[in-house]
Amino acid sequence: MDVDFILLPLAIFFLLLLSAFFSGSETALTGASRARLHQMEQSGNKRAGLVNRLRDKHTKLISAILLGNNVVNILASALATSVFISFFGDIGVAYATLVMTILVLVFAEVLPKTFALRRTIPVALFVAPFLQPAIFILSPVVASVNVIVDLTLRLFGVTGHHGDIDSMTDAAQDELRGAIELHSEDAGVIMHEKYMLDTILDMDEVDLSEIMVHRKNVEMVDCSKPVQEIIDQVLGSPYTRLPLWKDNSENIIGVIHAKDLLRAIIPLHGDYDKLDVEAIALEPWFVPETTTLRSQLNAFLERKSHFALVVDEYGALMGLVTLEDILEEIVGEIADEHDLAVSDVRMMKDGSIITKGDVTIRDLNRQLNWALPDDEAATIAGLVIYEAQIIPDVGQAFIFHGYKFEILKKEHNQITEIRVTALDS
Repeated sequence: MDVDFILLPLAIFFLLLLSAFFSGSETALTGASRARLHQMEQSGNKRAGLVNRLRDKHTKLISAILLGNNVVNILASALATSVFISFFGDIGVAYATLVMTILVLVFAEVLPKTFALRRTIPVALFVAPFLQPAIFILSPVVASVNVIVDLTLRLFGVTGHHGDIDSMTDAAQDELRGAIELHSEDAGVIMHEKYMLDTILDMDEVDLSEIMVHRKNVEMVDCSKPVQEIIDQVLGSPYTRLPLWKDNSENIIGVIHAKDLLRAIIPLHGDYDKLDVEAIALEPWFVPETTTLRSQLNAFLERKSHFALVVDEYGALMGLVTLEDILEEIVGEIADEHDLAVSDVRMMKDGSIITKGDVTIRDLNRQLNWALPDDEAATIAGLVIYEAQIIPDVGQAFIFHGYKFEILKKEHNQITEIRVTALDS
């Protein structure tokens, strides 16, 4: 009997250690960073690879851990009840319940889980080799339990369908967005860098119509002009590629590249009348305005092209888009020595801004860290017209989304300049 009283507490202690092991393992394996473990596996860490393989079997892993944890907890409680009844009689059941609740809660649940949360990667790497054989041993029981669980869920109309690829992709993107938001607060990520990461994730939701250069602002070449005027226009332009039209500006017959023009005129030694402008023009590439940024970026890379003309559903020219335009959506404005130094947004001393009407809402949000909606309009003028439901006159002012919009200039039906003031909340 004395030997039993020595062995039973030791057995209970050992079972509590096993319970702590299972509890900590569950927390570490579910909480460890998947990206960090993947990087470690790629670097040759075999245990990280083992952790990733265990996590791929998520249902089996959790079922085995819960099964093991419940078995050792129940067994430890049963042994403790036996010991306390031997000492105190029937009241020993209450004592055993109280003592084991405290021991299990503190030392087998809270303590190992807290430690595992603070050291998720090291704990996950440590427990993985021990859990693999445990999962194998418990697999028959786990399989039986999973069958019972699946049948029970089906009775309530819950199937085992995990969703299609699109929903899985959306879930992955949501997880990335959450990680960006979390770490931007914890690590002090610069707002510009956060915007870059968010923009990359939004590339499937933004159409070319939101970032393209509108046809009103597109510089084009009339092929009916004298050759000398065309040469002067192309070489004097800040752009290396210019659309070439014939008969009317909607009829784009090619794209002139400044380098191709230079190569063509050098051998002529000044006799430019022999130059065939249409012959050196590149074939125009037309893309629909509903194309997403990600699709267009991939198309640019695949075709090894930097320039495309944007058309609507009727084939009418809407504008143009370049590879630089898409990159600027991600990294911000890219300027070189040939770009025109024109500021479209001016900060005023009273805290307001004066902006051109064709400035995009996305650029304004990026530059000023605002959150104006861009679902219904691409430009700030378009937003005012959409919200006001009229084409406003100069001097009119509107308040919506926490900002005051005052119309300063207008050309015909186009709003060209707006004062925007952020209102105190």
